[in-house]
Amino acid sequence: MKNLATQLQARRDQQLYRERLIIDGPQGVTVRVDGRDYLSFCSNDYLGLANHQDVVSAFHRGIDEFGCGSGAAHLITGHSRAHHALEEELADFVQRPRALLFSTGYSANLGVMAALLGRGDRVFEDRLNHASLLDAARLSRARLLRYEHNDAVALASRLAASPACETLVATDGVFSMDGDMAPLADLSAVAAQHDAWVLVDDAHGLGVLGPQGRGSVVQAGLGVGEVPILMGTLGKAFGTFGAFVAGSDDLIETLIQQARTYIYTTAPPPAVACATRAALQRVREDDWRREHLQGLIRVFRSGARQLGLTLCDSQTPIQPLLVGAAGRALQLSQALRDRGILISAIRPPTVAEGSSRLRITFSAAHSEAQVQQLLAALAAAAMLV
Repeated sequence: MKNLATQLQARRDQQLYRERLIIDGPQGVTVRVDGRDYLSFCSNDYLGLANHQDVVSAFHRGIDEFGCGSGAAHLITGHSRAHHALEEELADFVQRPRALLFSTGYSANLGVMAALLGRGDRVFEDRLNHASLLDAARLSRARLLRYEHNDAVALASRLAASPACETLVATDGVFSMDGDMAPLADLSAVAAQHDAWVLVDDAHGLGVLGPQGRGSVVQAGLGVGEVPILMGTLGKAFGTFGAFVAGSDDLIETLIQQARTYIYTTAPPPAVACATRAALQRVREDDWRREHLQGLIRVFRSGARQLGLTLCDSQTPIQPLLVGAAGRALQLSQALRDRGILISAIRPPTVAEGSSRLRITFSAAHSEAQVQQLLAALAAAAMLV
């Protein structure tokens, strides 16, 4: 058996060891850790809905009506009226015939690929795709081929060299570590030329991009014909928990019958579905949240340029500050924490060697004054590391 203690020490020596923070109280732009309040810029609560009163109240009402747990998988007795209503509302929101709830985005991606692909098939993925998409391809037993980041020409070349078989092109809509957007129109056009399915994981686009926050696919002007499989998560801009896959009637029925991560998993608590329905209403109606968020991003990027900081080319709430070495990323994160700012250091293997970073994220609940506080802290901390 492997010597686990030795392996763990090696991770510490390489400054790659991960540790959990213990948070007291609700999510928000201010969080309490070990008795101290920090201004947080590392949450995915992009619209500030995780502790919104409408969402919290709907959750309480859901508990009163349905209790705490679902009790079983969706295909046994776990599929409540609240789940079903949420699926219908999500399908309408992303302009697709149907939607299917999953417990997590990870399980949704695994379920889709395992249900649709097998040995002899091929999956083409962006090199910077989320781990869940990469793992899903491997577990499906299809052959995984990766193309250069956001390069539709490279994808076309790889597809042209592939033999005739069941083929899926999978990409993030917004890339979680760089914050940039996939060229979805170009990718879908290339896929169509080669009779390939397209799956877009829009975990970081839904709620933030497009009219009413319908996401990167709708923003790109694409529908179910161009992007047959859309995966979205509910624990980011929606502020709750879970995920869904949206597409045609045949796709959803196939997943109900064959997606093992759907069939063999206890359904999420119905109260979570109730809370998510309330969050969805806020996402639809509160355009001011997206407008305010974009204003904060502009303020930050302008200030960062004046400080000479190296950012990724992102217009989304994900604004990575590239640092390079893992040790320096940790030092900068700690220097900010000493100044009351909480931002996690992202290191390999999450990102490539030499590209460690601070993954700075913004919420509609942040104020411009708080962004200026962040910029001042970055200016001071950068001088120390």
